[in-house]
Amino acid sequence: MELDITGARIFFTLPIDVPFLGPLRISETMVISWLVMILITGLCIWLTHDLKEENDMKAKVLRSEYLSRRAWMTARCDTLELPDGRIVPEYYVLEYPDWVATIALTEQGDFVFVRQYRHGLGVTEYELCSGVCDPSDASPLEAAQRELLEETGFGGGQWEPIMAISANPGTQNNLTHCFVARGVRPVGERHLDDTEDLTVHVLSLDQVRELLLGDRIKQATHVAPLWKFFAQQKW
Repeated sequence: MELDITGARIFFTLPIDVPFLGPLRISETMVISWLVMILITGLCIWLTHDLKEENDMKAKVLRSEYLSRRAWMTARCDTLELPDGRIVPEYYVLEYPDWVATIALTEQGDFVFVRQYRHGLGVTEYELCSGVCDPSDASPLEAAQRELLEETGFGGGQWEPIMAISANPGTQNNLTHCFVARGVRPVGERHLDDTEDLTVHVLSLDQVRELLLGDRIKQATHVAPLWKFFAQQKW
């Protein structure tokens, strides 16, 4: 029995020598494959043309009115137009300065914490050393170093950022800049604000882990960097 095998029709040959293959032959099969790829690409573009990038979902501010301007909090009410045209007549935003929080480790590997009363929840709890970025601070790092010294008397060490997070991106406009400071030591006197009343506590690794697992740290912007810090360590 005779077999007659005919390959794909060759439209033309490019005078390019492909290693191990020789001249590049443009065949009927290749052309059909290209056409199919073009059709699939065009279909994908058409099906996804309505998909929006993350920034495209940003609402348009039609009107903004400040309700309160105080040293520690500014409240405003915005009228928003959503990307689909719907109107939100009243959207409330709380404006704060940026905050800082520091996981401070002594030269012995212990954690420097503070304990103070928090009137919002009516609780006294353990916290990281934290505070507000003042206009006079050159950077969040400088603010964090200043707060650590003022609240605890500790300073020095090697500093690095660990994360920048928002307590509530839906209603607040500020970030909390979190740092890890390794090898801090007592370097000076504490200088508390007139309204501050806190105590300093040097805690072991096991004590901090117990606080976390027991949900005894309520400040979310302190819990998040602590969990990330623990996750990154190789104990």
